[in-house]
Amino acid sequence: MQDTLIIAAIGIVFLVQIAILYFIYTTNTRVRDVTKTLTHQYNLIVKIQSTLKNKSATNAVAENAEMIYQDLLQNLIPIMAAIDVMPRATSEHPLWRALGGIMDEYAKNPFALEKLRRCIKLDAEVARSVDNYMNRADAFLNHLTTTDPDGILSATFTDGLLGQSLTFFAQAKQLAAQTTE
Repeated sequence: MQDTLIIAAIGIVFLVQIAILYFIYTTNTRVRDVTKTLTHQYNLIVKIQSTLKNKSATNAVAENAEMIYQDLLQNLIPIMAAIDVMPRATSEHPLWRALGGIMDEYAKNPFALEKLRRCIKLDAEVARSVDNYMNRADAFLNHLTTTDPDGILSATFTDGLLGQSLTFFAQAKQLAAQTTE
């Protein structure tokens, strides 16, 4: 009888141990699942934070670009008035419309380069505007070149209207410096 009680007690202890091991295993599984879920949520929060920072940075870049565009446009207005060029009639930003108008006029009429050369030579305000525009546009392109890791953005601006206009103004300025009138 005592042997039966001892075996029964050992059996009960064994069953309790199995039950405890089962509860420990299920608890471990749940803790592992909670850990995976928390890790996944943490990674999502980091991605959301990164996205928000990128959007904030993009907004800051857009605001700074707008200030740069306005500054460049302010230098173009007296030049356009002096060489009698109208901006493009498009829905682009006013800077790109102005540059497009200048470059379109030059494409249609190469005499626009001569008009600009004369204005640079004879009108100090136009010469100052050309110098300011060229300095600011060049600084902007240099900044893009140093901050753009893959060079796509800086190449876009350099090959686009901004780069073309810099070449056009540099030619006119060089011609004005070479000729005596």
